[in-house]
Amino acid sequence: MPTADIAAPHRHQRGRRRLRTRIIVTFTLLGFCLTALFAYASIALRTRVENQLLADALNRNIDGYATAFQRNPDNATFAFEGVQGRVYATEKLGNAPEDWRNLKDGIYEFHGVEDGQRFAYKLAVRRTSTHVFYLAYDLSQTLHGQEQQNQWLVGAVVGFTALAFLLGWWSAARVMSPVTELAQRLRRSGASSNPEALAPHFPEDEVGELAKALDDYAARLTEVVQRDREFNADVSHELRTPLAVIRGAVELLLARPELDERTHTRLLRIQRAELQCTDLISALLLLSRNERAVGQCDAARVAQQLLESHRAQLAGKPVELRLEGASSLPLDVPESVLSVALGNLIGNAVKYTPNGEVVVRVLADAVEVSDSGPGLSAEDAAKLFTRGYRGTHAGHSQGGGIGLSIVRRLCALYDWDVQVRPGAQKGVVATLAFG
Repeated sequence: MPTADIAAPHRHQRGRRRLRTRIIVTFTLLGFCLTALFAYASIALRTRVENQLLADALNRNIDGYATAFQRNPDNATFAFEGVQGRVYATEKLGNAPEDWRNLKDGIYEFHGVEDGQRFAYKLAVRRTSTHVFYLAYDLSQTLHGQEQQNQWLVGAVVGFTALAFLLGWWSAARVMSPVTELAQRLRRSGASSNPEALAPHFPEDEVGELAKALDDYAARLTEVVQRDREFNADVSHELRTPLAVIRGAVELLLARPELDERTHTRLLRIQRAELQCTDLISALLLLSRNERAVGQCDAARVAQQLLESHRAQLAGKPVELRLEGASSLPLDVPESVLSVALGNLIGNAVKYTPNGEVVVRVLADAVEVSDSGPGLSAEDAAKLFTRGYRGTHAGHSQGGGIGLSIVRRLCALYDWDVQVRPGAQKGVVATLAFG
């Protein structure tokens, strides 16, 4: 019996944002990125322009200062506020501030803290053969202005980001309103056998095109469902009629006292096959309609009947069939449904056990079928309940590989659980739980 543990797979679903949320997040990020980029560009452009202008001004003024000092050292002055100039003879350069002494010609920037106060200035340096000229420009006001500008830009970024959020929220509401309405109408329409036309309620836009496509799909799906219902009803009626004829004919033949034992055995086999066909048709009809039938049965009695049926079909096969456990297990389910589900499990156990035993145990709320067959392969375990799969031990045995698929569908319909696992030593154990 090619079987495996059947456990509901754990599906890790990734949390996905709703479309409305994604629109709002997109607008907010777009607003933040644009305003942050603008703020960064503004700061970079201002810093570059200020540095360039200040460097040009310092270079011009220190050249002028050096020229004026060489012409008249006593009357060398500056015309710019915030600019301080110093000049030191080469032999007296030790009197200059320590940070200035080894500087080459060029523009330098200094930052620091003195007496608890921050300071910043740019220093222009020019060296001649006899003197070294220094021209310092105070950057305190410039830095203060930059700090104010940065504060304004941060406020602008926050403000525009908030504005982008509000715009995204408003846009998402406008964009998603027709989609939400379409979803609500579709949900209401799905509860009816005659779905409402959606397209007339929407304008000729993308949502309207989607509504038309859904209307077309609903019409085709309704037609398919209607054909399926008619087919199921026709098949059920047309198959039950000849089966009823077979049942009546077999009962009449079995009532004859002159039947020999061989003919009697064959008629009993026909009767069991007719009963199995009737139960299978009833179960398949329930699955096609996706509805539960009302009824009651005793799982222990059904298991005993199924064992008797398979025992009569062993034809000398060295397999022992036993029933163990509770003597009764009442269930609120039609006998035909339980016969199909449990019969497939027992039938597989008998089919794939060449010799040994098949034991059916009736538990408190389940029925367990164990066999001493060849066991379970990894390939069978992965595809066991797949429709059409026959297993590696199937060989040339008859069957289309749909029995266990029907069992799985019946379990889903009645909220049962079917589990199959390898036996403790050999074989396979299948459990049908009625939780």
